Amino acid sequence: MAKFTFGQIAKEVRLTYNGDKTDMPIVGLEHIVPKELTVTNYDINTNNTFTKSFKKGQILFGRRRAYQHKAAIATFNGICSGDITVIEPIEGMVYPALLPFIVQNDAFFSHAVQGSAGSLSPRVKWEHLSSYEIELPSIEEQRVLAEKLWAAYRLKESYKRLLAATDEMIKSQFIEMFGNPVTNSKSWQTKAIMEVAPEQPSKKRMQGKVWLLNLDMIESNTGKVIEKVYETSENTLSVQPFDEGNVLFSKLRPYLNKVVVPDEYGLATTELVPLRPNQEKLHKVFLSYLLRSQQFVTFANKISGGTKMPRMPLAELRKFECILPPMSEQLKFVGITEQADKSKFELRKSIDAIDQVIKSLING
Repeated sequence: MAKFTFGQIAKEVRLTYNGDKTDMPIVGLEHIVPKELTVTNYDINTNNTFTKSFKKGQILFGRRRAYQHKAAIATFNGICSGDITVIEPIEGMVYPALLPFIVQNDAFFSHAVQGSAGSLSPRVKWEHLSSYEIELPSIEEQRVLAEKLWAAYRLKESYKRLLAATDEMIKSQFIEMFGNPVTNSKSWQTKAIMEVAPEQPSKKRMQGKVWLLNLDMIESNTGKVIEKVYETSENTLSVQPFDEGNVLFSKLRPYLNKVVVPDEYGLATTELVPLRPNQEKLHKVFLSYLLRSQQFVTFANKISGGTKMPRMPLAELRKFECILPPMSEQLKFVGITEQADKSKFELRKSIDAIDQVIKSLING
């Protein structure tokens, strides 16, 4: 085993793109999923000021808020945010397929966090990342290790596809039971959201360390909270309190489809609208799936204003006619989601076990 600094085995790539951006994949920090090894999401034909170029196979490292563990291989060519560091292996110094696992490692991110500067949006520089020290075996041993790691990762991805299929099944069940919630294809009774789920932050006030929820900690389409971050409430800015009775709807870039049913008190960015459903008329889980439905997302996108940062107008959200099936039907649907959640829990346990195997292989 020989010891290297990260800067000896990998280099930062700084290339500027000056060409036509039409149909060019655009990657922001929101497109990199924490602790994932590949980047598959991107935008096209949106107004932006990004000029940093990257190539397929290079690693995109989120240098802002490094504690979020955002670093993954690009599966396409494109341009990215300045808050992303583009990294590639130095030929002959590291087996290329192993580098993503070196980067997507707790020790590497711990080093990155230690070197981050800034209070609200801490960023880490390449100079600090490059000083990370690591011991590596021969290139041939690295190749064998990389093959084992990628085999484990592919198994993990198969479990994740089962998770995604479960989520799609629940969404299909919602439409089968309740129809299109925007056109009200099953002619349910309706009321404006402001009447049955008004905006109402929590009246609680808690001091000390509290859950601070930002948009980038919410998984698109599922509402899963990727990671909980706790901050001292006195040091938080532009936030509003929420609790278990709320459903949090992101009015910013509604196409990202971020809706959360919180399980405890916390403070959320003001981009999250704290709806509080009337428990006699509207179950919070039912409301969350309604807001997360493709029909509602499409509706929200169409009426959103703003080119760079589109937002759904609150006036339109407030007057949206929310379907109100009988509570017995809503509860039947909630029961189905609870059974699905049990299956998803077991799948996540399997995924966590594979993550432990990957960590043991890297650390070994």
